[in-house]
Amino acid sequence: MKSIKLNNVTASLGSQEQESFFVSRLNWQVESNQHWVLLGGNGAGKSAITATLLDQANIISGTRSCDFKRTEIVSSDLQKQLITAELLIDQDDITDGKTPATLVSELIFQQSNRPFDPQLCQQLINGFSFEHLLNQRLRSLSTGETRKLMLIKALSNCPDLIVLDEPFDGLDVDSCEQLNVILTQLKSSITMIFVVNRLDEIPPFITHYGYVKHGELQQQLANPDNKQRDDLFKLLHLQHTDLTIPSKDTTHAAPELSENVLVRLQDAQVSYSGKTVFKQLNWTINTQQHWQLSGQNGSGKTCLLNLITGDNPQCYNNDIFVFGYQRGNGESIWQIKQHIGYISNAFHMDYRVSISALNTIVSGFYDSIGLYQSASQTQLDIAAQWLALLGLSEFKNTPFTQLSFGDQRMLLIARAMVKHPTLLILDEPCLGLDEANRQRVLLLIEKICAAGTSTVIYVNHHAQDKIAGIEHYLDMADFRGVEKGARL
Repeated sequence: MKSIKLNNVTASLGSQEQESFFVSRLNWQVESNQHWVLLGGNGAGKSAITATLLDQANIISGTRSCDFKRTEIVSSDLQKQLITAELLIDQDDITDGKTPATLVSELIFQQSNRPFDPQLCQQLINGFSFEHLLNQRLRSLSTGETRKLMLIKALSNCPDLIVLDEPFDGLDVDSCEQLNVILTQLKSSITMIFVVNRLDEIPPFITHYGYVKHGELQQQLANPDNKQRDDLFKLLHLQHTDLTIPSKDTTHAAPELSENVLVRLQDAQVSYSGKTVFKQLNWTINTQQHWQLSGQNGSGKTCLLNLITGDNPQCYNNDIFVFGYQRGNGESIWQIKQHIGYISNAFHMDYRVSISALNTIVSGFYDSIGLYQSASQTQLDIAAQWLALLGLSEFKNTPFTQLSFGDQRMLLIARAMVKHPTLLILDEPCLGLDEANRQRVLLLIEKICAAGTSTVIYVNHHAQDKIAGIEHYLDMADFRGVEKGARL
């Protein structure tokens, strides 16, 4: 069985004129008769990973091996190279050079040492209604016609592996249908790797799914079941959604704060039965200053958060300033909690009421487990907007307890955000989630940070769960909160 193997590969793509893009820690094996699709946002690195697979990148570390003898690629980058080369020929022609312009037929039928399938070539020409273009100059073709040319040439060259990077771009409806028919016909003889942005363009014969983000192949699914595929598609829905945080309910919002400082702890200490959990902890959280709080199990992360929320009685033994109040000066617990949105694994375990997905989000307006008040139409509309953002609108009336664990977690994060809290505390939000749902949660947090409506504290003990937009770090190492000057 033929295969291409990439073992812990780090590679760069680019030139002196272009900024390099890096592919990191790439472990990927593609075998004959597998058909892959790579999914991810724009700029995630899908094309860079396929270029690395085909040995078109500068491998910095790791190893690559390949048993496939004939590989082809159809991509926008290759299309640009083809057109650029023809422009140079045209310039030569203008300056009385002797290089003739290239005809379409020459590109398709030019002799090479590679096998060529004339019958398949003619089938593609007929299917794409391409016959009348064979004697045209390459430069006279439209973008869609150039893409058809590349597909005809690449598939007719009898590859045993082909990368099809957005193969349907620029094709009309009939041509897309014809291409699907031919690819289905060839699936038993050619290993195919697709890069697509639209989920409805994924061929039905795909056997393997890959999810790409930040130049890493973060998830690989072999013959996934419906749930695994649905979780991945929900992640992609969120990734491709232009995030507009639904507006707040102005009749049910916390008062605006006059100070930039949200939380300040000075020499904070917590002890139980003579054992110090942490001590000498100084921490100031300013508006729109997103933090990642990390530490080993038992280092006091949740304990520290409970000082802020008021759920730890030792908050009154410490010098703590929260949301304009100095702790212990007569403030109520609700004056503090009206500014906080909160989600943790423990809270998720406690949220066992069978209200609908919509009302689960609405309950965030009232900081309740379950909904015991009549929601306003404004609140219902805002909750519906959150469901749409998460790709869960179809589950609007589904009881919370009947949803998957990952969907429940996304709802509870929306519940914590729905009132636009001054401070959003996400305590180990990825705990218990599979890879696709972990990525969904991390992406949602990233989008919330970018929206600029709440200050975020993200708590975890996995350094690799880094989130764009979080630039401040607190580590509970040695049972003391020590702000780190560098990233985790």
